[in-house]
Amino acid sequence: MTAPRSSVPASRIRTLNDLSVRSDAGYVLYWSTAYRRVESNFALQRAADWARHLGLPLVVLSALRLDYRWASDRFHAFILDGIADLERQYGSTNALHFSYVETENGAGKGLLAALAADAAVVVVDDAPIFFLPSMTAVAATRVPVSMEGVDHNGLLPLRASDRVFLRAHDLRRHLQRSLPDHLDDFPSDARLQELPVPASGLLDEVRARWPSPPPDRDLVRAMPLDHSVLATPLIGGPTAGSALLERFVAERLDRYGDRNHPDEEVSSGLSPYLHFGNVSPHQVFNAVSAAEGWSLESIGEKANGSREGWWGMSAAAEGFLDQLVTWRELGYRSAALVPDNERYEALPQWAQQTLAEHAGDPREYVYTLEQFGAAETHDEIWNAAQRELLSTGVIHNYLRMVWGKKILEWTRSPREAHDIMFELNNRYALDGRDPNSVSGIHWVLGRYDRPWGPERAVFGKIRYMSSEATRRKLRMKRYLSAGQDELFAT
Repeated sequence: MTAPRSSVPASRIRTLNDLSVRSDAGYVLYWSTAYRRVESNFALQRAADWARHLGLPLVVLSALRLDYRWASDRFHAFILDGIADLERQYGSTNALHFSYVETENGAGKGLLAALAADAAVVVVDDAPIFFLPSMTAVAATRVPVSMEGVDHNGLLPLRASDRVFLRAHDLRRHLQRSLPDHLDDFPSDARLQELPVPASGLLDEVRARWPSPPPDRDLVRAMPLDHSVLATPLIGGPTAGSALLERFVAERLDRYGDRNHPDEEVSSGLSPYLHFGNVSPHQVFNAVSAAEGWSLESIGEKANGSREGWWGMSAAAEGFLDQLVTWRELGYRSAALVPDNERYEALPQWAQQTLAEHAGDPREYVYTLEQFGAAETHDEIWNAAQRELLSTGVIHNYLRMVWGKKILEWTRSPREAHDIMFELNNRYALDGRDPNSVSGIHWVLGRYDRPWGPERAVFGKIRYMSSEATRRKLRMKRYLSAGQDELFAT
């Protein structure tokens, strides 16, 4: 069967198995695993293209399993907020949203296969996040029809180049050369109102076999989760993410140059919403460029890898875009293209060598995972950052780097530091278990960086950061003194 005329760039579509599209099917199935939003969603667009081409209804599956690593009240509550939001948004369209919330381990087994049994084609998010690649690969071997993966991870399609970039500067220069060709290929309206209306009773048998409570964050109390990692007041979902984006652009973007100072409170706060796919990078870029009055003609001609001056926006906006585009996409590209990207062995050889040479150096302080987790070190700044992570699910951008450097300094070995950083980040951070998190932790250990001098104990040639210098450089008195205990109590 011929494919539809696609509204999605071909570079973002990947065939995941060798099966055919079925002509005698009841619907097109979109399995929403990473891009949990209706607007600005290439995967949803592709599924809608298929549905219009075949004259079939569109079914959207949003499912939440229980048995993923680090499953806790915190992550489940945020995801359930998002699924409930999608229920409302899809409810006003011609797409049929099937939400499934697993209440017992393994209860959802077989659900995807049952839905795929009457599907013409399955479209899934193609995202190198956490366990999603392995789950998608297994599913592609078990569904009875063609499965397509659609990449909506960044402004540059992941497979527009197979080059692995070792430094942000190198990727930035590559983006400056390549990205203009993709800045016209932005997501568009999926036109869900033009789809055939699903027949009454469609999927009743599946719903009866896999009953599910309405998505609500209060469900977490009765679920077999890690209840010691409490839900935060932060509401998940595309509506909350879009509102936060609007506030950031209106109230904080012009002050983003002060983002390193915790007391200024000018960070975007968007990382959890980007991680869970509630907002898209294109959506964020559009909001920033609209506020800046930007157009393609503003782009500079020189692809020299400079952090400022190429976009033709204000310094604050370009600083933000460097985080959104360069650093975020550096991590996603590595996750997609580098085998075992999270392992210690993914660090550059020079970093592994210098850390090995200093692995036996005496440490003035050595803490256990439990002491780090409880914010029980001698260092006021480190403890404040960890308490912020425990209570809110995020750490201030600059302090996250200091947080990691001190873990390296206060553990028995660099491998142990690596493992503790991942454990704390993945257990508590709402934006954890993400390629961006891997980049941040590995940067602490020398990845995407260069050797630094003078050579130091424990660190060797790894870039050094200290709490003393941080206190001198940053405005953080309010951060250290105001509301930390109260914040932790929430």
